[in-house]
Amino acid sequence: MELGFYRESIVELEAVITEITARLDVIRKYKRIKDARDPIEYIKTRIKSEDSMKEKLKRKGLEVNLENALNKIYDAAGIRIICTFVDDVYDIVQMIKQYDDIEVIKEKDYIKHPKENGYRSYHLVIKVPLHIAGEIHRVYLEIQIRTIAMDFWSSLEHQMKYKKNIKDQKLIVEELKKCAEQIATTDINMMAIRNMINK
Repeated sequence: MELGFYRESIVELEAVITEITARLDVIRKYKRIKDARDPIEYIKTRIKSEDSMKEKLKRKGLEVNLENALNKIYDAAGIRIICTFVDDVYDIVQMIKQYDDIEVIKEKDYIKHPKENGYRSYHLVIKVPLHIAGEIHRVYLEIQIRTIAMDFWSSLEHQMKYKKNIKDQKLIVEELKKCAEQIATTDINMMAIRNMINK
């Protein structure tokens, strides 16, 4: 078997995704029993492609090697959690933080503090212990948690970012920012409606 840029560390990257996905499944089952509702709509996982990782290392001014890819860039392995409501996002964050063996390395709340372009999401970088072949490997994982509406917006913005020679790009950026504000308002309104129904 021919190994690529990640070499045998690909096993660790796949394992950390499997480990946290399994823990999220426990959270979902617990919430379904407790609240009769699953707060997670769906989960996306990915291992950053070799080309994307090499490009990011260069962009950050780091030497392109496996050591830097795994220990200086924290998103070689990633999970995106898509929730129904904004308060679900914060519930999931708290439940992840309650695991004693998980270390939170970085945390950014782009929901309360959106990026300039309107981007909203909650980001966590965690370090997870994995038991592999009698040894403990501590592996970084990036988690992004957002609502369905935020994910829809982010998907469109991502398409624009990587498409070249877009006509009226400035106008599109302005419209996207407006949509981000409208989506944020809609998310809050949907949560309020749900609370009214539950009363």
